[in-house]
Amino acid sequence: MLLLFVGAGCNPVADLSVPPGQAKPVTLVVATHDSFSVSDEVLAAFQAESGIAVQFLALGDAGEALNKLILSKDAPLSDLFYGTDNTFLSRALDSGIFLPYASPLLAQIPDQYKLDPENRLLPVDYGFINLNADQSWFAEKGLVIPSTLEELIQPEYKGLLVVENPASSSPGLAFLLATIAHFGEDGYLDYWQALRDNDVLVADGWSAAYYEHFTVGGGGDRPLVVSYTTSPPADVLFATDGRSEPASVNVNPPGGTFRQIEFVGILAGTKQMAAAQKFVDFLLDIPFQENIPLQMFVYPVNSGAALPDLFVQFGETPSDPALIDPAAIEANREAWIAAWTDVMAR
Repeated sequence: MLLLFVGAGCNPVADLSVPPGQAKPVTLVVATHDSFSVSDEVLAAFQAESGIAVQFLALGDAGEALNKLILSKDAPLSDLFYGTDNTFLSRALDSGIFLPYASPLLAQIPDQYKLDPENRLLPVDYGFINLNADQSWFAEKGLVIPSTLEELIQPEYKGLLVVENPASSSPGLAFLLATIAHFGEDGYLDYWQALRDNDVLVADGWSAAYYEHFTVGGGGDRPLVVSYTTSPPADVLFATDGRSEPASVNVNPPGGTFRQIEFVGILAGTKQMAAAQKFVDFLLDIPFQENIPLQMFVYPVNSGAALPDLFVQFGETPSDPALIDPAAIEANREAWIAAWTDVMAR
């Protein structure tokens, strides 16, 4: 993902001691992006039941991690990789570094999340990039919270929005893609020019946007931020003032949100195929799927996984996110970002 509110990180390899004379457990190396997290209890249960010791290898953000694995394909760094999302899906599949595996748990996952017919990359979770608004700020100013992308360029919202740079930020790229889908390739740059004219602020990444500039996250002066539909539940969970309702609210502009789907794949060259398949099954099964929301603040893809109360109360799943084919994203990503940079740097 996507979203970290605390210093959750990858769990180290467990010590699965065995009596003398017995074979040591298989050690499985799982590469991830830096935001992967799983609770110690859920991971320990899998290791104890399977006899597989899991070692996580964090390789940076999703794009950086994928590039490292592609460059090292002749000497793979790990047995699996979790963290490719639909903005890098075509690049990942075209690289040829993943092996197909039709997990039996795929039967519990809706088809809308299965983007690779050959099952080289299997869906694990999904989340939505949208806008978060500081509802108290707007109430105090007597200003209506904007509900469409078009409203963001109106004079009354000048200087209120902070976004992330799509060249360096996953949510920044997702929001850029949403504007491309909504306004078209012939119109999205005009829209960004209008946002610039309306004093939009561009931060390098989500943490800076949310914690340094958003009025809810860190006492900044911008009451609108590009973030996630799960930011309000996290706001309640990590609040230090005992609040039972979020200070921020979700704003889901029609066609102006973007759904990220994250995948796991077994790397070609693994010498632990059976263990790797068991780990994929673990990621798709109920215990891990129900662990996902409050660990990584995204949604489980398994239709049988129950959501925590915070997600039910305050999270949202937009009904009309922007739709762009992963192959189109791969073919145009760099050109779109370059064109955006040219407009915003003038």
